[in-house]
Amino acid sequence: MTLTFTGERFLPDCSGEIAYEHWHRYAFARRMATGKRVLDAACGEGYGSALLAGSAAEVIGVDIDVATLEHATSRYAPIARLRFVHGSCSALPIADGSVDLVVSFETVEHLTESDQTAMLREFARVLSPDGVLVISSPNKRLYSDARNYRNEFHLHELYRDGLRVLLGAAFPAQRWYHQRLGTWSGIWFEGEASEGEAWVADAGGVERYLAPEGMYFIVVASRRAEALPPTGPGVSLLADAADSEGTRAAFNAGEVLRLDALLRDANTRLASCEARLAEQEALAARFGQLVEMREAQLEAAAHTIADRDHSIDAYRNECVRLNGVADALQSEVTRRQGVRWWLALPLIRLGVLRADRR
Repeated sequence: MTLTFTGERFLPDCSGEIAYEHWHRYAFARRMATGKRVLDAACGEGYGSALLAGSAAEVIGVDIDVATLEHATSRYAPIARLRFVHGSCSALPIADGSVDLVVSFETVEHLTESDQTAMLREFARVLSPDGVLVISSPNKRLYSDARNYRNEFHLHELYRDGLRVLLGAAFPAQRWYHQRLGTWSGIWFEGEASEGEAWVADAGGVERYLAPEGMYFIVVASRRAEALPPTGPGVSLLADAADSEGTRAAFNAGEVLRLDALLRDANTRLASCEARLAEQEALAARFGQLVEMREAQLEAAAHTIADRDHSIDAYRNECVRLNGVADALQSEVTRRQGVRWWLALPLIRLGVLRADRR
């Protein structure tokens, strides 16, 4: 069975900074797993559980994704001290006090605030009285705020104080480390380490490297300070004074985030344009309907005007005829008012009488 890399759940075949970060956490925890009963909470593909099983007495990998667990069970079946169980970190299928070490890397930020509290209660429940928890979490100040970045898979990220308080309810004894990617993956003790050194070098010589705040917190925690394992060796690191590779990696990561933001903005603008286009098309359709209605109204008005013009022409023709009749009558009246007509009137009457007698 092959798993698909989603960009969030790490697979051991991945390379680059994500591999540095994930492999290094398990390598860091391995020295605390020697001879212990270990729970790998949210074990994912199982690569880390398999690494811990190289020195542990027993490792149980728990994950909520069935397909991922099936892959892990198949791939790491030859490892006798390793088994995988389906379950949620906020409701572990593990007996009370049955493990000595719980590791939970990059899990807490994927849970809601209430589930984070439930997960820590579960870790305390399954750990033996002197059991130890090793947990990692993104540093929200650097991971999200400083980069103006939002990881869609993270439900509730934590600042340092938030993580300290969350752990403190069940695990008041805490030893803090920071992890940050340079040209290496570095994990260092927050306080004064008994061993370890880090340097930067250039042509002028070598000087002490003062480690900055980490992108990730790694906390080793327990109920009692006496139960915490030895601090162990620190780390010896060397990088060029200009931190050129780190600068390049940060620039490239920033470019990816910038381009991703531009793409999201372009998609948002495209969706807005499509919505506006749909509105314009609806308005155009409505305008077309109005034009058709207006054309029908104009056509009806034209017919009405034509009918009225015809009636007006008939009226004018009748007026002309009546005016002609009136003119003829007026001419006749004028003629009969003349002296000649009155002198001829006896003759006219005589002619009429003769005609009657005939």
